Amino acid sequence: MPGRDGTGPAGTGSFGPGGGRGRLAAGRDGHCVCPSCGHRSVHQVGQPCTEQVCPKCGSRMIRE
Repeated sequence: MPGRDGTGPAGTGSFGPGGGRGRLAAGRDGHCVCPSCGHRSVHQVGQPCTEQVCPKCGSRMIRE
């Protein structure tokens, strides 16, 4: 490895195809769940679950 910095011969590191970045977003399908009372609602595209408030208890929702 040139430079001994772990980026490999091209110096690009984990960029490019197969770079191992993983999933950046959970996608469009799924549900938002309240961690306090367990209420579930359908995830709305473009609005993160963490920005939604549970209609039953007022807690912030999380992605299921």
